[in-house]
Amino acid sequence: MKTKHQLLAAAFLSGTLLWSCGPQQKTEEIETVEIVEKTAPTLTQVWETAAELTTNESVLYDEATGTIYVSNIEGGPSEKDGKGSISIISKTGEILNRNWVTGIHAPKGMGIVNGKLFVTNIDELVEIDIANAKIAKRHKVAGAKFLNDVDTDGDKVYFSDMETGKIHIFQNGKISVFAENQTNINGLRVGDDGTLYGLDGEGLKKYNSDGSFTLINSTVTGGDGLIILEDNVFLASRWQGEIYLVKGDEQTLLLDTKAAESNTADIGFIPEENIVLVPTFFKNKVVAYKLAY
Repeated sequence: MKTKHQLLAAAFLSGTLLWSCGPQQKTEEIETVEIVEKTAPTLTQVWETAAELTTNESVLYDEATGTIYVSNIEGGPSEKDGKGSISIISKTGEILNRNWVTGIHAPKGMGIVNGKLFVTNIDELVEIDIANAKIAKRHKVAGAKFLNDVDTDGDKVYFSDMETGKIHIFQNGKISVFAENQTNINGLRVGDDGTLYGLDGEGLKKYNSDGSFTLINSTVTGGDGLIILEDNVFLASRWQGEIYLVKGDEQTLLLDTKAAESNTADIGFIPEENIVLVPTFFKNKVVAYKLAY
């Protein structure tokens, strides 16, 4: 049986001969188009840590150093019990320092600015000096009830309060409100151009500099972790055990671990390897998946 390319070649030769016999001696070129089949986006597990990261909620990959930080609540998410900690793991899943920093109540989101790791801690923003692995300052947030995710633009630290519906900014030692009335606001991510994106009860939002927003996707609601892959392409996790690839108002479910009772909390990402880092909360481990899309 002749292949598609052989048939196209035969058609091209036949057409050339017919035109060459005519009075105008013309040749006709047949344009061939290569058909490329798109494969469905996937997440494939590549490693997991030992189950020693108690109630791990968030994973942060520092592109500048290659360090991976993990926040462990350890007690209750709203309990001021001082049990929480930050761990450091390797890019292949080894736990390098289980108790890198301790004495935090219920650490959740993390972000880095000028050598400081900022971590939300119920009603305060904890500032950790990375070089010394010590808590440098604790910034109380007036009226805060359930501070959650964090991201930075290299200067400003954005952080959400899931219970009050506010997004705060920490800059130059001061805390201000960026946006209010954001129902169950959680996941935050700052784009390369400084634009803030967020996940709340309405879906995925793109914020303007004045705190107003455009709703990009209204299907993936109640999200937890957010990653920007490229222009208008995101990964969004739901704590219950789902990770979505979001392209504008369309979404594809990439991972569903609800049946295994394995959560997908505030995910991290290693961009140079397309590795998604998933904190599993009650499973007490971080699982890494290779992303293809």
